[in-house]
Amino acid sequence: MKKPSSVQTLTDFGRVRLSRSFFMRDFLFSDIASIHGLNNMPDDPELAIAAGSRLCEELLEPLQNTFGRIAIRSAFRSAEVNALGNELQRAGKPGYNCAKNEANYAGHIWDRRDADGFMGATACIVVPSFWDRFQAEGDWQKLAWWIHDHLPYSDMYFFPKFWAFNLTWHERPSRVIKSYPKPTGTLTAPKMANHCGYHAGEWAGIEVAFR
Repeated sequence: MKKPSSVQTLTDFGRVRLSRSFFMRDFLFSDIASIHGLNNMPDDPELAIAAGSRLCEELLEPLQNTFGRIAIRSAFRSAEVNALGNELQRAGKPGYNCAKNEANYAGHIWDRRDADGFMGATACIVVPSFWDRFQAEGDWQKLAWWIHDHLPYSDMYFFPKFWAFNLTWHERPSRVIKSYPKPTGTLTAPKMANHCGYHAGEWAGIEVAFR
């Protein structure tokens, strides 16, 4: 499959079904691309589809089945879009939060493998029904631990607004959870004492709220 270069080919690409509930078009909007007039399309559509399908099937669908509709804030970024976002972030422009392209390969840049040759995909999402029920300081951890115990994620990074978080699927998952809201920093990582085992005590209230 070639990079979309016309309305028809973009329409066809957007209609690619990544999982039961999600289509490629759901992941293509970019604030940066919209403001700066860039084309947020993958150079390697087939790799983007392969990585995005795993993200949807293994992470987003199970989340949506448990908690209801998921809102996608930011997902696929072309290398061009991400590079501009990183450049403007380094220049101190507000509203830009993109790592260097090399750090985002197999992350937000779905159509590039990382330095070790692995594929992956990231989406920044909000779970509205969770936010509606759990807004106290630190409540984001309930959702983080539930995902940790139930789903094959690679990385999560939580933000304060609506408990939005970057959720990554990767062929070689790192299993790391970090956050900007309190408690800030790393919640868990493979070498930490809290990483292994079952954490039902941390997320038990979720089962009652969403039963």
